Amino acid sequence: MFGKKKNAEPKFYFGEGKVLKSQKHISPSSSYTSDKEFGIIPSGDIISNKSEDKTHFIESKKPFYFSVNLPEGHYEIELTFGGSPNGSLTTVKAESRRLMLENIITDKNKTVKKTIVVDVRTPKINDSTSIRLKPREKPYLNWDNKLTLEFTGESPCISAIEIERADKLPTIFLAGNSTVTDQEYEPWASWGQMFPNFLKPNVVVANFAESGETLLAFKREKRLGKILSLMKKGDYLFMEFAHNDQKPGGNHLDAFTTYKAELKYYIAEAKKKGGIPVLVTSTNRRRFDENGKIINTLEDYPEAMRQLAKEENMMLIDLNAMSKEFYEALGPEKSKKAFVHYPANSYLGQDKALADDTHFNPYGAYELAKCVVQSIVTQKLSLKKYIRNDWKIFDPNQPDALNDFRWYESPSVNVLKPDGN
Repeated sequence: MFGKKKNAEPKFYFGEGKVLKSQKHISPSSSYTSDKEFGIIPSGDIISNKSEDKTHFIESKKPFYFSVNLPEGHYEIELTFGGSPNGSLTTVKAESRRLMLENIITDKNKTVKKTIVVDVRTPKINDSTSIRLKPREKPYLNWDNKLTLEFTGESPCISAIEIERADKLPTIFLAGNSTVTDQEYEPWASWGQMFPNFLKPNVVVANFAESGETLLAFKREKRLGKILSLMKKGDYLFMEFAHNDQKPGGNHLDAFTTYKAELKYYIAEAKKKGGIPVLVTSTNRRRFDENGKIINTLEDYPEAMRQLAKEENMMLIDLNAMSKEFYEALGPEKSKKAFVHYPANSYLGQDKALADDTHFNPYGAYELAKCVVQSIVTQKLSLKKYIRNDWKIFDPNQPDALNDFRWYESPSVNVLKPDGN
């Protein structure tokens, strides 16, 4: 497996050109299989060519994946796009559809280099303990023993990939539920998987959120334990819980008592590791009154979190308030375009309409990620230094037009609703 020794990280070159012995050559026929260390997983025809200056590349009109076996860790990845005489436009997702780069344009016969940082992990905590994954999670790309990059767009084109370990980089750990997790399949999405796209490549996002989670279950399943086993001094822990904690049953917590108490436990454990806890109030559900205003279905939980932030003198991102502004700006009908609302037969095997007022589609998730980023910028939080230099002010009362949002769907589709509501 690559990456076990210092300076052993791979350098991959794509196309048909000659490479040095220390370099790895990837042609259109270099398919990834379980018994190979690296290769391509296509979803359509892949062609190989070279530019006028003899830069070799591969390109396709369909999304394709590149996978390489790597041990758990953080990786800095330099990507060389382009070379095509036709130019190219490429979007990059990592692992379980984490948006890393969008709409990278190269001119004819030209190349562009970009750097991303990706968290690669397994459920294992130590030799005797692992996260208790749900059966549906086991095939997820987030939890295997390899790095997977998805190249998509109008004309995805890649020339080279260089990978280096980057374990010393600061980490933003995400803990939460289905509104935060890296949703594995189209058409579902969350703000957590869009968040890396807006950050500089000097901080890593490690999204441990999972659909249906509560504060108690997240701890019981050892997801918090896994985070704490990896946390370094100066790392951040974002916490967004409430949707499922408010429901009756064994995981129920009362807003102003046990809910706050559990959050205090998370906060204390993160601080023991030198981590910096950040509270994130939960996104509203899409439920309007007769006046076009959002109904608060989360009861006292967002207010309890706001109170706790004041009591503990800690960072708060009020996504609950910003999501309300966002939904109301769109209105009762248009806001469906931010959620998984699709007529029957929009996707293969979907014989019934999808009408989910909790879970977002990529557009809604993207806009909510921008809410999180804008809150960091507006409050001048310490995290601001990690926001990309080309960030533009975002107002949830004036969201991006849906027609201006370009999302290239991944081949992986599942119309089964995620846990939680």
